[in-house]
Amino acid sequence: MASLNVSVVSADRKVWEGEASQVIAKTVEGEIGILGGHEPLLALLAQGQVRVTTAGGEKIAVDAEGGFLSVDHDSVTIVAGAAALV
Repeated sequence: MASLNVSVVSADRKVWEGEASQVIAKTVEGEIGILGGHEPLLALLAQGQVRVTTAGGEKIAVDAEGGFLSVDHDSVTIVAGAAALV
């Protein structure tokens, strides 16, 4: 399975960046899971938790408030109005 290059940023700083096997986020249309090879996507984030499983199996959780999620060529960018590691 292809890995993902993930970047989570808030309005004022980079919150987390690295290689991951999976990303799960809450959008305004419901929860979405992203794996390697996912089709390009642009979605609006709802307030909630973004969960990242790193390539090494570690679980990262980020509380995100508003913003968007973009997927393109195994690269996931999450830009939130406010975000913090849990």
